[in-house]
Amino acid sequence: MFGFWEGALAVFEPDGFVLPPPSEIVGAFFDDFDRIFTGARVTGFIIVTGLIAGAIAAMVAALLVTRFRLASEIITPLAVAISAIPIIALAPIFQNWFGLVSSRPNQLIVALLVFFPIFINTTKGLSQVEASQIELMESYAASKSTIMREVRIPNALPFVFTSLKLASSLAVIAAIVAEYFGGRQDALGNLITGNAGLARYAEAWAAVLAGTIIGTILYVLVVVAERRTIPWHSSIRGTETTSGG
Repeated sequence: MFGFWEGALAVFEPDGFVLPPPSEIVGAFFDDFDRIFTGARVTGFIIVTGLIAGAIAAMVAALLVTRFRLASEIITPLAVAISAIPIIALAPIFQNWFGLVSSRPNQLIVALLVFFPIFINTTKGLSQVEASQIELMESYAASKSTIMREVRIPNALPFVFTSLKLASSLAVIAAIVAEYFGGRQDALGNLITGNAGLARYAEAWAAVLAGTIIGTILYVLVVVAERRTIPWHSSIRGTETTSGG
């Protein structure tokens, strides 16, 4: 794919084409490495902290919804309403609330964007438990908290990790787009808009490449955590068997 990309641009040489060849993007990445590394560190902090905050809030909400009917009646409609809001459109409002150079608005944008997929998947995992398992635990007079700890949470873990894989990419998108409206000037979002505004497209795409690397690292970390946390699950055992074969 990269070879075709490079070769097509070299052969056709389109005028005004804003997508540089991969060689120029990689070259710009290393030529401007100090600024890109600083931007990746600033944006990466927003991504990670927003993702963690959103994931914790979503998991706690899912536990409450599964455990208490009143919580389900209150939290579920609220979560659906939040998912329907154009989160990125809230960025200018949050910037006015917390300040243009504060990282909190962008962290809040990330947390809100990742909340719904993690909440929905975790709730599904906690709820979709085989009735026979619940009946067996109840036959031993297990309390609801014990059933939650021993049955529902282990059943929900695969759903949680699936949602975290999705959220790791959403968090990168949310953080970078939110930085278009405000935040530190040395963040990746501002590097992209600044370079693109000056027609320095190779440098802009180099900053995009840095965001892609962050998202890939987060995804790999989630996969590693999944393999270590639930090695007993059929999806993990099936993957390992295939790899070994």
